[in-house]
Parts: sequence; structure tokens; C-alpha cells
Amino acid sequence: MTFEIVFVLLGLAGMVTALVLDKMRPGMVLLSVVVLFLCAGILTPKEMLEGFSNKGMITVAMLYLVSEGIRQSGALGQLIKKLLPQKKTTVFKAQLRMLPTISFISAFLNNTPVVVIFAPIIKRWADSVKLPATKFLIPLSYVTILGGICTLIGTSTNLVVHGMILEAGYEGFTMFELGKVGIFIAVAGILYLFAFSSKLLPDVRKDSAEVEEELEEQKGNLHRVEAVLGPRFPGINKRLKDFNFKRHYGAEVKEIKRGGQSITENLENRYLREGDTLVVMADDSFIQTWGESSVFVMIANGKDNEPVPGRGKRWLALALLVLMIVGATVGELPFVKEAVPDMQLDMFFFVSITTIIMAWTKIFPPRKYTKYISWDVLITIACAFAISKAMVNSGVADLVARYIIGLSDHYGPHVLLAAVFIITNLFTELITNNAAAALAFPLALSISTQLGVSPVPFFVVICMAASASFSTPIGYQTNLIVQGIGNYKFTDFVRIGLPLNIITFLISVFLIPVIWPF
Repeated sequence: MTFEIVFVLLGLAGMVTALVLDKMRPGMVLLSVVVLFLCAGILTPKEMLEGFSNKGMITVAMLYLVSEGIRQSGALGQLIKKLLPQKKTTVFKAQLRMLPTISFISAFLNNTPVVVIFAPIIKRWADSVKLPATKFLIPLSYVTILGGICTLIGTSTNLVVHGMILEAGYEGFTMFELGKVGIFIAVAGILYLFAFSSKLLPDVRKDSAEVEEELEEQKGNLHRVEAVLGPRFPGINKRLKDFNFKRHYGAEVKEIKRGGQSITENLENRYLREGDTLVVMADDSFIQTWGESSVFVMIANGKDNEPVPGRGKRWLALALLVLMIVGATVGELPFVKEAVPDMQLDMFFFVSITTIIMAWTKIFPPRKYTKYISWDVLITIACAFAISKAMVNSGVADLVARYIIGLSDHYGPHVLLAAVFIITNLFTELITNNAAAALAFPLALSISTQLGVSPVPFFVVICMAASASFSTPIGYQTNLIVQGIGNYKFTDFVRIGLPLNIITFLISVFLIPVIWPF
């Protein structure tokens, strides 16, 4: 083995370990590894920085702003209220109304704002109709993931893989190309949730004593508020007494919800973690001041805190979203490309126009636009391109590909496709979806090249596997959000999510080679 191969393998092992231990944010972990590769001469400065100017990465950034515009228009909040049955109903009937529609919405919008808006509304509604909210919150997160795999813009992972495909000199995905397999996975996943979520998810309802206690707490100037800690919360990995939450935010912490546990004793000595849900006593100014802050992923107080602008702004926001989707779809058609050969009417083109119009018309506050972008995700994506390049430059991708091919010498590309799915899926459950795609892509490209087969089936399987984060709450931010608000245990995700991982695996491995032959 050469020095470059050993150095990159050690760097990747350190990266995965650091991501699993969650000592730093994923973006900083990946950036640290990329700088090490730069110092070792494995990457040039140009190769290190290419990801920061990648069209896919910039598209993800602007899609955050489009999603925020839709959120601030109030369209999503109004929609979910119409979907939720107001009379006595059953879990199945309510899911039947909610899940397919939410899945469709998440095919075109970022998953996180969809879950942030819907989760507190669904929890409040479930309490009002005497149904356990735990039967709805994990399915909410899962259907946003299932919807996201159906389109190019449904999840950042698809855009990352699309960007890597273009960098490698291949033709990328069209808007709905991934839906050829994604729709089958989404339908199967939703049917599975209909059939088994009631049996596999915990049945936790508020008893009359808890309701009475909460009502008592709401009296006076102070109210009970739930706040989910985001990655930018300054007190992460600090003890509550060392951070002094009350001095920073003017609210007193009464309870910490973490991993299905409710912690009320010895709070001052508890360390705060990303994804913790803090139950605090705060006045009305708390939500007004911190409701849009990036330090909290979500804040809910049992009331409707979503903006309700005028009907005109809602319709304008929805019209712009439809224009963006239709424009990007039509722009990829062959006759359009022939008609305007000098213009590339792709998703990047239309999302740029949509973002600027939303800013000009103040659908989202243009002065605050930097608040609505998840910069850590963007840095992770940009560094993912550099790490993939380092794996190719050093020879690691070819070495690992030869090893994997050697293990399955006589079985053909189908077994290798399954191996790529399993490797990518394990990484996405342990680290992050974009980092998983970064590690898997050069391996997939090298495997297909050495076998002399089309790489497209391997590219598609990476998209499916990197997004299929169902078995743990740590692989996807929406899972972390619903874990806190629903007070789920880690084992709740394993019990209901593992069969969904297997369903995704089976459909992907059997169907992808049929649609995109080797």
C-alpha cells in the first residue's frame, strides 16, 4: 500500500469515528479531514474548493430559502389543519388522510421545515381527539423521507449524488427520474406504516393528572414550552448549571426529554445534547424572541405559533413553487434543449429565479435570509466532493472496489449492488446521509468501471440507501425532532424502522437493475 492510500484510510476511519461520537458538527469534521488531505498533497487547493462552487450545493442552499418562503406563507399550516379530522376518529383513518399528502409535499420541500411545522400541530390535535401522538410522529418523519427519495430536489442527498455524477462526466438525473423506483418504495413504506405502526409504536396518552398539571402550569404569566435543541445551541455538551439557561433565555428548565426518558431530577448536573427537548416555564416573549432562532430546531407551547399571512401571499408562494417544479421538468425535455441550446433550463436556473422573487416580494424576510440556510449541511456537502476526490486520487476507491469485487467473484453485479446499498445504509444510520453518499460514490464508480457495467444503477442505489434512515434517530434530523417531541426511545425506531430499511433494500436491489440495466 502506498502512503496516500494508508493516509486516506486513516483519515476516513477518524472521520467516521468522530461523526459517530458526535464531538463536532459534521461539517467541521469533514472540513478537518479535507484540510489534512490538502496538507498531505492528496488534494490540490482547487480540488478542495470545487465542492463550494458545485451547482448541486448551491441548489440545496436556495431550496432552504424556498422552503422557508413556503413555511412563512402559512400554506403548510393551513393544509395540515384541513387534513386532520376534527371529530372522533381512529389512528388508521387519520393516517390515511395525512401520510400520503405529507409524503407528496416532502417530495418538493425540505423535510425539516415540514416536520417542524406539522409535529406540534399533530401532537396538539392528537391530545384534543384523545389519540396517542406517538402513533403519528415517527410516521410523520418517515413519510417525509419516503417522499424525498422520489424527486431530484426531495432531499439534499439526491442533489449531492447528482452533482457528483456531473463532476464524473456522466449525465445527471432529471427531476422525476428517481421516482421510477422511489414511488414504489414510498407506496410500500406508507402501506407498511398503515398496517403496522399502530402495533409497533408505543401507545402513550396523557392521563387526566398530566393534563390537569399542564393546565395549572399555563395559569399566570408563565407557560409550559417545549424547545428542541439544535446544533447551533451554545450550551451543547455543557452542564445546565454551567451554561445557565435562565440567564441566557429568561426561562427555567423543568424537564429534559431524551431517548424516551423524562429527566426531572438533578437537572443542574445534566449535560445538554443536540436533539434534547427541554420543557421550560417561560413568558410570552420567549417564543417571540427565540421562535425563529437557529439555536432551537423547534419551539412549541401547545398553541398555534405559525405565521398566518394573507391569502394572496400564500397563493403567490404556491404558484412560485409550482412554476419552479414545472419549469425544471419541462426544461430537461429534449425539444426544449434544442430550442434554447445556449441556456440550461434546469433546477438550478428555476430555483434561482424562485428564490429571488420570494425575496423581492418579502415572502421570507430578505434581511434575515442567512438564518434560514443550514450552513453546516452545505459545508458537509462541499467537503463531501473533496473527500470523494481524495479517495479517487489516492487509489483508495480502486483498492476497496477490488476487495469488494473479490469477495463476490462469481455472483455478478447484482450482489455488488446489494453490497453498495448495505454499506451506504450502515453509514447513513451511523453518521450523516451526505457523508455516506460521499464515501459510497467513488466506490460505486470504481466497482462499475472494473466490472465494465453501467454505473447508473449504483448511483441510484446510493440515493435510495443514503436517504433510508429509519432504524436510528441519529441518522436524520427529522427523526431527532420527533424523538424529542414524542419522547420515543431508541428501540422504538429500531422496532418500526428496521423492517422499513429491509423493504427499501429489497425493492431497490430487485427493481433498480430492471429500470436501469447494467
